[in-house]
Amino acid sequence: MAIESLFGNLPEKWETTTLGNICQRGGGFIQTGPFGSQLHAADYVEIGIPTIMPQNIGENKVVEDGISRITEKDAERLSKYRLRSGDIVYSRRGDITRRALILDEQDGWLCGTGSLMVRLGERIVDPRFVSYYLADPSIREWIQRHAVGATMPNLNTSIMSAVPFVYPPLPEQRAIAGILGALDDKVEVNRRMNATLESMARAVFRQWFVDFPQANWETKPFGEIIQFVKGKRPTETVDEPIAGFLPLILIETLDTGKSSYANSEKMVVAEQNNVLMVMDGASSGRVDIGHRGIVGSTIAMIISRENTIGDYFLYYSLKEKEAEARENLTGTSIPHMDKQWLFRQTTYLPDRNKMQEFEEFAGNIRKKIQASLKESRTLASLRDGLLPKMMRGEVRVSEL
Repeated sequence: MAIESLFGNLPEKWETTTLGNICQRGGGFIQTGPFGSQLHAADYVEIGIPTIMPQNIGENKVVEDGISRITEKDAERLSKYRLRSGDIVYSRRGDITRRALILDEQDGWLCGTGSLMVRLGERIVDPRFVSYYLADPSIREWIQRHAVGATMPNLNTSIMSAVPFVYPPLPEQRAIAGILGALDDKVEVNRRMNATLESMARAVFRQWFVDFPQANWETKPFGEIIQFVKGKRPTETVDEPIAGFLPLILIETLDTGKSSYANSEKMVVAEQNNVLMVMDGASSGRVDIGHRGIVGSTIAMIISRENTIGDYFLYYSLKEKEAEARENLTGTSIPHMDKQWLFRQTTYLPDRNKMQEFEEFAGNIRKKIQASLKESRTLASLRDGLLPKMMRGEVRVSEL
């Protein structure tokens, strides 16, 4: 497809080529990670060089949770797959539009099996600009359309080399990346702040109600104090809010905050402080809070029986059981949350005054978290709106 059909008329001094040509001109390359025969399950160790697999590739960043590692000796044996700062790593299978820009602190990590690395080389393009360029909806769509495989899309070096590439002079690339990066950096600051706040609330909960309970507190099974209200599948959804429609809370909503909208009539509606739990799928057992809207069919709203406990006490009580719950899922092909297992688990039931004290403390924490999340979603929306316009030259840095 011609560049013009993707981006239209471009500003003066903007150039067009392919991603492969840019890599070649800069002294870089595009290559896949090691084959499975080069890296076996027995090669992974607890302490060593992180190895970026598809599950570790997020939206323009590396997801370090659960990352596999190999010895320095194996990393040297596979040295052609070691990453440098400024490389971009893709997932070769499944969600092939996910990519991660390698940062200075990830220099020397390994491009793992199932991944693909793009080394841009030097002096021609700014890596952060390229990572944002590859997020342009038109480029994402191009990659998906050219992927091979009917049931599961696959990427290869030929496809990535042929990706159409448009770029302004290097100073403007850096300026564009700086603007978009500033938005992302603020979102990351908010994420870290929220993680700290959440850790504070969980630490206080553990200290008060788990590690040092008072002798006169009762121990109750969850089955006596909570009930599940399972969500439903809506008959109609729309992309924009209209009268009588509320946000539809799906599993992906818990991560991104994005949602479609559904008619609230005869549906299960959660308020901001209602506790939610994923009941079906790979995320079964996950507990969340802070989402107002219609509860989707794979999620349940959990409420206190007869107002026995407060919403935040309930949330952090279930958070304490979350990891164990995910280890006790039922189902073979599709995991399911085992309600009966959870009903058998116990928790301390403090006196009303202590619970109310915690509700006020945790409520203030959650207000700060929700305000930060709202700001981050606004910033992400601004970034997503600016990105394609800046990549086409429709909005110039000088105008901002």
